[in-house]
Amino acid sequence: MSNLFELLKKIEQKPGLYIGTASVTALRQFLVGYKFARQEMGIMPTEEEELDFYQEFQPWLQVHFSIQTANSWDTIILFKCADGKAAFASFFRLLEQFRNRDKSQDINSILLEREVEKTEKIARSRSANYPRNRVPATIYASPRDCLKKPGF
Repeated sequence: MSNLFELLKKIEQKPGLYIGTASVTALRQFLVGYKFARQEMGIMPTEEEELDFYQEFQPWLQVHFSIQTANSWDTIILFKCADGKAAFASFFRLLEQFRNRDKSQDINSILLEREVEKTEKIARSRSANYPRNRVPATIYASPRDCLKKPGF
């Protein structure tokens, strides 16, 4: 089975063979089915496919077009194009730009970095406020040990 980007190149060259017509909506529906079929067959998606296209393309488009919407990527592209055929061609131009982008600017990367910074800040503040002379709670070797204590 082809990887996602090889398949997209084939669809770009012969859309009628794969999706019936050069339609960005038909393309998105095909890709949803393709992803589902791979999952059903137990074929794990590659990092490039799953983490890059399926998770980052939609947010990247929103940043690229400076819009915020819950609409799918095909609807965003259709909104920006004169007709369906232009939207289909535009998808492949946008896909090429997406694949050549600076990945450090991805929304998920930025959010992850912010979460790590926030977690580190919380950890630093907790360690600064934690008394150094405090005796740690009793640590039991096994769950059975804690049952031996009176009151349990």
